[in-house]
Amino acid sequence: MPELPEVETVARDLRPLLAGRKVVAFWVGEAKLRRPWKRSWSGLMAGLRFGEVRRRGKWLMLPLESRKPTAVAGTLLVHLGMTGQFTVVPADDPWADHTHFVFFLDNQTHLRFRDIRRFGSVEWFPAGQDVDNHLGEKLGPEPLDIPAAPFAEAMRRSKRTLKAILLDQAVVAGVGNIYADEALFRAGLHPKRRGHTLTAAECDRLRTAIETVIARAIESRGSTIRDYVGGSGLRGGFQNEFAVYGRTGEKCVTCAGGIERVVVSGRSSHFCPVCQPAGG
Repeated sequence: MPELPEVETVARDLRPLLAGRKVVAFWVGEAKLRRPWKRSWSGLMAGLRFGEVRRRGKWLMLPLESRKPTAVAGTLLVHLGMTGQFTVVPADDPWADHTHFVFFLDNQTHLRFRDIRRFGSVEWFPAGQDVDNHLGEKLGPEPLDIPAAPFAEAMRRSKRTLKAILLDQAVVAGVGNIYADEALFRAGLHPKRRGHTLTAAECDRLRTAIETVIARAIESRGSTIRDYVGGSGLRGGFQNEFAVYGRTGEKCVTCAGGIERVVVSGRSSHFCPVCQPAGG
């Protein structure tokens, strides 16, 4: 599933490609995604212009302006799900299977949303409906600048595993399976450790590890394991730097021990038993 680095890469790619572009026509497929697209929204798209693409956690927000340049008509809220691709391509590029939305733009390009497994979504929030507040009820701070005290408090008051805490979007927004594993390795913490057992120093080490891993992954345009591509169609490169994720049985990059895999909170977790001892 695309996590924050992948979604941030899509946002950065789309920004210059969409800013000021006018929607001249719109097409939506019949297949149902995770959240329904209302037919009444389709008739609103033509004639609108894109503003600056934003991101919050794993969500993309694309504001659209009406024919009056200063009037915001509403915002598209997009989630890539597990296999979503949101790209700007030349209008004459062949349509790929599993394409669900196409915005025909005024410069002979298309903005296309493709999703093989259909866990993604595209929703319309008319002007007056606050998308930030809608997401703010679900999402914690961004992982590039995590407030130290609230993060430590969230860890120390929880009896859940560290892996479960990091996957909780209300604690830190945008971290998923890949970057939770990589951050825990960097911090030297076992995924099954319980939050309340962490010392203040370990909490700070984990917070710093999350910020470092996420920042580095963004620099590498995220991780392409199966379907992910950025908004311009380019693949990510951070998968070439994984220390533990998906490397079961391979040698640890630090101690040369064997990487192991366990299931924690229903998710596969990869770790080095030497560098990430169970007892802390």
